[in-house]
Amino acid sequence: MDFSDLDLFDRKILNVLAEDGRISIADLARRIGLSKSPTQARLRRLESAGVITGYRALIDPIRLGLDHVAFVEVKLDDTREAALSKFNAAVVKLPEIEQAHMMASHFDYLLKVRTRSMSAYRQVLGEKISSLPHVAATSTYVAMQAVKEDAVMAPV
Repeated sequence: MDFSDLDLFDRKILNVLAEDGRISIADLARRIGLSKSPTQARLRRLESAGVITGYRALIDPIRLGLDHVAFVEVKLDDTREAALSKFNAAVVKLPEIEQAHMMASHFDYLLKVRTRSMSAYRQVLGEKISSLPHVAATSTYVAMQAVKEDAVMAPV
């Protein structure tokens, strides 16, 4: 299932759930303009097709003291598939890395790293990120403020 398979009701379901994943079926149905049974059937179809991959609590990292955000450019010494796979497998194991993206750029990956402080970040960079398979070089950019961080919304 891809975007072209989603009709207006499916996209409305996704938008409402992106705002409130704990909404009841009755309230969801009312918000999108369908009755409960077809809403529930659509929801199950979106879940089984993998469009909805799960439900989770959104936790404010700042309230947990995790207010240091750094973006790290990573250059690898090898970009063949085996090296990329090793790097990818190692990155997903590091809890400090919130996001990792392979880039079409002068560097290979962009990582979003969240820690408690600059000293904690330096430790993560020196002991974990620099030790990842095939890392040749890194460059760090420290974020001063998050202006926008939203969940993915389906275009209506």
